Amino acid sequence: MNTDPIADLLTRIRNALNAHHETLSVPHSKIKESILKILKDKKFIMGYEVQEEGGMKVLEIQLQEGMTELTLKRISKPGQRIYIKTDELKSIKSGLGIQIISTSKGLMDGSSARKQKLGGELICEVY
Repeated sequence: MNTDPIADLLTRIRNALNAHHETLSVPHSKIKESILKILKDKKFIMGYEVQEEGGMKVLEIQLQEGMTELTLKRISKPGQRIYIKTDELKSIKSGLGIQIISTSKGLMDGSSARKQKLGGELICEVY
């Protein structure tokens, strides 16, 4: 049993990049799929697919070729939730990185949340 599936997803991606893998698979959940959609839109990963293996859904993730250094930092944890207001949203690495925020309108990156004037739980930072 895994107590923090988001941290597990980020760690698996980080480990696969360090091991120079092209693909990896993780158990499916809606929040993981939303995080991967944001990472794909911002071109941190090539893409992902939902597949069924042995009666269970898994996410098959294709990593960017040649990308070896990617920082995936979990901010809000199950033991300590971190909430952020709209005016506290900042750019990461001069705009090269993103914050992923859980808002009342779903998961979105920091710039989209700032445009819509939404705050929420700061899930992670990617740069």
